[in-house]
Amino acid sequence: MLHPLFRLITTQPELLAQHAHGYSELVSQEFERMSLAWKRQATMQLVTLCCLSVGLALAGVALMLWAVIPSAQIHAPWVLWVTPLPPLALAAWCRVALRPDGSDKHFDNVRRQWEADLAMLREVGTP
Repeated sequence: MLHPLFRLITTQPELLAQHAHGYSELVSQEFERMSLAWKRQATMQLVTLCCLSVGLALAGVALMLWAVIPSAQIHAPWVLWVTPLPPLALAAWCRVALRPDGSDKHFDNVRRQWEADLAMLREVGTP
């Protein structure tokens, strides 16, 4: 007695081809999702790095100005401390947004489909 899968392959190979095509579509969708997630992560890391660099540079300039100019001659000393805050705050926000939220399980749909197919084959294969 042949296994039902072998009988299906020999009698209706177009079903196997359709199933393989379905798997290729599923893998293609997963690759697209994964690449979009990687692009988003790379962009956020680049923005974080740029904002952190600008904020630290502005903080360094403010510190040097504060050290060089006497306090009596600075008309608005608060500007020295407020200027680096927006880029630093944006860098902190981007860093928090980069935290993994658990939804980045790549190829999870392919894995579930594979398990479902294996369970169906085991069910068909048992007498």
